[in-house]
Amino acid sequence: MELAAELRRSVRGDVEFDAASRALMTMDASNYRRVPVGVVAPRDAEDVAAALAVCRAHGTPVVPRGGGTSIAGQATGTGVVLDFTRHMNRIASLEPEAGRAVVQPGVVLDDLRRAAARHGLTFGPDPSTHSRCTIGGMVGNNSCGSHSVAWGTTADNVRALDVLTYGGERVRLAPGGGDVPAALRDPVRALVREELARLRTGFPELPRRISGYALDELLPEKGENWARAFTGSEGTLGVLTEATLTLVEPPAARVLAVLGYPDETAAAEAAPQLLRFGPLTVEGMADDLVSDAARLLLPRGGAWLFVEVGGADPAAAGSAADELCRAAADGVTDSTVLTESAAQRALWRVREDASGTATRMPDGSEAWPGWEDCAVPPVRLGAYLRDFRALMAEHGLRGLPYGHFGDGCIHVRIDFDLLSRDGVARFRRFSTELAQLVVAHGGSLSGEHGDGLARAELLSAMYGPELVGVFGRFKDLWDPAGMLNPDILVRPARLDENLRFAVLPKEPVATEYAYPHDGGDFSAAVRRCVGVAKCRDTAAGPNVMCPSFRATGEERHSTRGRARLLHEMLAGEVVTEGWRSPEVLEALDLCLSCKGCRSDCPVGVDMATYKAEFLHHHYKGRRRPAAHHSMGGLPRWLRLADVSRAAPVLNAAASVTPLAALAKRLGGIAPERAIPPLAPVPFTRWWRAQPDRHRQPEGRRVVLWPDTFTNYLSPEAGSAAVAVLNAAGLGIAVPPRQVCCGLTYVSTGQLDRARATMRRTLDRMEPAIRAELPVTVLEPPCAAALRTDLPELLPDDPRARRLARLVRTFAETIELYAPDWEPPRVDRPVTGQTHCHQHAVLGDAAERRLRERAGLDGDLAAGCCGLAGNFGFEKGHFEVSKACAEDVLLPAVRAADPSAVVLADGYSCRTQLSQLADVRSRHLAEVLAERLQS
Repeated sequence: MELAAELRRSVRGDVEFDAASRALMTMDASNYRRVPVGVVAPRDAEDVAAALAVCRAHGTPVVPRGGGTSIAGQATGTGVVLDFTRHMNRIASLEPEAGRAVVQPGVVLDDLRRAAARHGLTFGPDPSTHSRCTIGGMVGNNSCGSHSVAWGTTADNVRALDVLTYGGERVRLAPGGGDVPAALRDPVRALVREELARLRTGFPELPRRISGYALDELLPEKGENWARAFTGSEGTLGVLTEATLTLVEPPAARVLAVLGYPDETAAAEAAPQLLRFGPLTVEGMADDLVSDAARLLLPRGGAWLFVEVGGADPAAAGSAADELCRAAADGVTDSTVLTESAAQRALWRVREDASGTATRMPDGSEAWPGWEDCAVPPVRLGAYLRDFRALMAEHGLRGLPYGHFGDGCIHVRIDFDLLSRDGVARFRRFSTELAQLVVAHGGSLSGEHGDGLARAELLSAMYGPELVGVFGRFKDLWDPAGMLNPDILVRPARLDENLRFAVLPKEPVATEYAYPHDGGDFSAAVRRCVGVAKCRDTAAGPNVMCPSFRATGEERHSTRGRARLLHEMLAGEVVTEGWRSPEVLEALDLCLSCKGCRSDCPVGVDMATYKAEFLHHHYKGRRRPAAHHSMGGLPRWLRLADVSRAAPVLNAAASVTPLAALAKRLGGIAPERAIPPLAPVPFTRWWRAQPDRHRQPEGRRVVLWPDTFTNYLSPEAGSAAVAVLNAAGLGIAVPPRQVCCGLTYVSTGQLDRARATMRRTLDRMEPAIRAELPVTVLEPPCAAALRTDLPELLPDDPRARRLARLVRTFAETIELYAPDWEPPRVDRPVTGQTHCHQHAVLGDAAERRLRERAGLDGDLAAGCCGLAGNFGFEKGHFEVSKACAEDVLLPAVRAADPSAVVLADGYSCRTQLSQLADVRSRHLAEVLAERLQS
């Protein structure tokens, strides 16, 4: 393609016109989809100018894009997408004394906030996507966030903007004019003079008026603020290359007052009364968005206001919060003041994840954005919510409102049917009527996320056709060719065009997994990803998701990127080879199947399952990689080695370098890896040799599951578990014949073999299942496979669900069946890592409590060790596997107290620590057993 070739000659950054790169940019976090012709990741402003020049010569539209978290479709487009996240993500300067920062558009908000925090400053606007949204996107949308009652919108915090127009002009925008070329400045000023009356009277007065162009900021009485007028223009006027921002000084201490109300209307009506106390936030949400676990942290009520209050010190902040609670007592069902930062973070996470969790109704049905963030004057919010609920009921729709009650801004996901013609028609009717309702309450169609494709068509309902016409003239002065983000704001596309669901299959796709939470429909499972991109958060923290993105920084290796490629695979327009798609295979190749997304993604995307599904179909009837045979079939090979008593010979051969190299080459194993030694005596053989195994304690009897890794590679964990469980008064049964969860077949997508293995296991476990004996599984990924993969691959076998319900971790077994047993005191600090499958599927609360009772002090790191079963051993994966380990696990172990016990319940984690850091780590059972013996 001539356009691509010329861009590659002119631009130093990345130029990508391949199917995968285009597919990754077809959607943002909205209901909309548009297919670009290519993607350019410029390195600097000169690259942006060069790309614009080439696109101008070819008559190609240009769409600036940041983190792709826009909810109205404005980060999608049919031309060349400029991706600023890869290279133009530098903080050029930070001047604490002046309270100023100069940044490139691809800077992630949290990176700026962390840099500013070192000087006691912050950037005020903080949308819930703060860990991955970019400053360029925030300027484009005029983003706000929960602290806007204190620090305003992005427009309120912008000092100057450096911009390139589609025509190639360099413009510096600032109050009073900045440095705007006369060819643009003079006609814009003439337009403002001509429309003074309309600009002075045509805009509603409210704190969250984001819709349309902020042309009133160019009025003389407002100081002709070109930077504010540009902010919120959604990439339709110019391309931002640098932003000069105001930094603010947050209070030294903060506390969170949580006020309970009978319902959301009562909370909404109370919110404006709290503004006189100068709070930092006044956020609202109702109980239909709160999980049972989160509800335990909240005061009594059917809805809540989260009111953050600051002070010079904790005492002052607490006093201010107490005063606010006393003043708000009338109408409050209950209240609480949270001073501990951990408790505050837990509740803020509930609020911030709402943009994802709200995409599923309580009954599991889907809900979508589209009317995500209307805003009305705060004093009108209660009345508006009542009318809004009534309108939804009239159309037979449901939604879960929440949002910035102090600013009168409501977020909501609604259960639109966007798959059928009748459903789309109802979506259009409702949208039109809701726009009229918002205007009747003196509001703005958008209060935070912009108009995009979702609302721009309805701007005339808010502003009238004359003022919308002025918007069009303003756009034409900046972009006469109409090539910057066409169809947005001016001459917009219809709100029911370009819907991303239209290209998906109309009938359910035949799959191997049951997808019980998605009606058995793989398309519905893929639709779970709405694009909020929490998987792009690279900050160290409690989340596991997404280790491969954290290692590579590439969108295709994020959970969202993979979901986008699967969506395009189902659509068949850009990714055209279906299950045989090389683009999807490449993206999934670096998925570690850690299952972190299953718990950390707000909508529960389970990419590990999708990967197994894809690999099954991709290789059906085709030759598989050698690693699928060597490591996928590991249970079979290890059993043969045991039966033939070949472990000593194989271990000796693995120590001979040429033989080991040959074995690794034949098995598709990374040459950098050492082959782990086989246990001379597997756990099951050791167990059968125990003379007293029939003389068990009289307490509750449990089955100890001899998983492949414990049995053949780490039997010391199994024998330790026997000692501990016996000491706790529990009797142990070990299956007399080999049982297996099928994990290695699942992770390599050999689902037919996985099912055969699982059925054989169910046959052999049937007596224990009938007796409802608890099944203790020491290896976290095996326990997770039994709880999730087993019933989802064998949905028609009731034994699968019954066995899944019987599975317990080691610590759960002790806590549930030996609750009065006191473990031996170890009294040592701990380091190490909670297994990613434990985090994502099983939970580690029982493990934490058992460690505490044993005097093992400290928390384990979160994340993924990077080995992840077969992943880190496969050829070509070593560097990414190592990078994942270096992200959290290895630094945590290196920084630990020298006396710390290194814990890792997963065999993969123990192997990774041994091979990369020469660190010996142990299963919790081993640590306790050692202490028992001593």
